Amino acid sequence: MSKIMAIVAAGTASTAIAVGVYFAFLKPAPHCAPTGVIAGNATIGGPFELVTHKGVSVTEKDVIKDLSLVYFGYTFCPDICPLDMARNLEAVDILAESNIDLTPIFISIDPARDTPQVLSDYVDVMHPKMIGLTGTKAQVKVASKAYKTFYSKNGEGEDYFMDHSTFSYLMSPNGFLDYMPRDLTPEQVAQKVACFAK
Repeated sequence: MSKIMAIVAAGTASTAIAVGVYFAFLKPAPHCAPTGVIAGNATIGGPFELVTHKGVSVTEKDVIKDLSLVYFGYTFCPDICPLDMARNLEAVDILAESNIDLTPIFISIDPARDTPQVLSDYVDVMHPKMIGLTGTKAQVKVASKAYKTFYSKNGEGEDYFMDHSTFSYLMSPNGFLDYMPRDLTPEQVAQKVACFAK
């Protein structure tokens, strides 16, 4: 993770934001029961078609084959995304010690810069189990809408930022299980995931 930490150190203050009001309908899963919604019939997750960091076109069924932790971010993010992903990846390693398999999935909200090759380089630095996904602007929008995430371009030129929500979503092939706010530690994330793995 040394390269990631160097990126964090070199980065400016983050423009990534958690939109608490936007996600007010979420509630934690009590005693590992599937998480529901407080209002309306909103669901988290759904069909998408994206391209992996290996350049392969996939759907959600191709990548969410077991317990998976889905995060929307971008590789040029100076601090929030690498820290959130480092937390998630540490949780993956903690769970592996108990023979619990968790797949970390990173969906780019910046397809203009996050080509499959850029994502491949990112994944190589991050974790061997990580799956990086990108696509066209339209494809990314579909995935974001399915997961009820927020993102918006902030700035012009080559060094723009992306404002975005920062939850991680615990998914199974059957759908949404729970969400992980960014204030959880790797151990807390692992504990929540392990509850669903029993």
